Amino acid sequence: MAIRLEFPVTREQLSELRAGDEVLLSGVMYTARDAAHKRLVECLHEGRALPFDVRGQLIYYVGPAPASPGHAVGAAGPTTSYRMDAYAPELMQAGLMGMMGKGRRSQQVIDCMVQHGAVYFGAVGGAAALIARSIVQSEVIAYEDLGAEAVHRFTVKDFPALVLIDSQGNNLYELGPRAYNTENTL
Repeated sequence: MAIRLEFPVTREQLSELRAGDEVLLSGVMYTARDAAHKRLVECLHEGRALPFDVRGQLIYYVGPAPASPGHAVGAAGPTTSYRMDAYAPELMQAGLMGMMGKGRRSQQVIDCMVQHGAVYFGAVGGAAALIARSIVQSEVIAYEDLGAEAVHRFTVKDFPALVLIDSQGNNLYELGPRAYNTENTL
């Protein structure tokens, strides 16, 4: 059974999650990809306010397609997360508690997640149109000049995700293959 979680969250709420848990996310999440992350970190370096309060929030690594009639967004599948690894630690230090995308993360990001109690969620690649149904509202809030890579505020209801790396550093990319190791079953 999936765990229901509403953003913004606390460190304590995330501490209950384990790598491999299925979750249904609701509330507010923000979107950002590489170019937006670069600008967000530049704001931090220059002492300027971020365009949204990252404390307790989740950033979904996505560049959503334009909305079709009757929908908040078009396809909204995850992008590869390692491209944000250079920026993620500084955003976690500023209070970011969740990240969502696809693919592995660097050890530096995982160490920072453990330090700050953050969690890395995975969205299913290849199911972009299906998961977009969970996005009930979308608004561009920053960096409109970046087009699809602008920062959006999504309001989501029961957005399906998987805990890929939990706040203790347990990593499904390592645990999953071990669980199906055939060498020990013969």
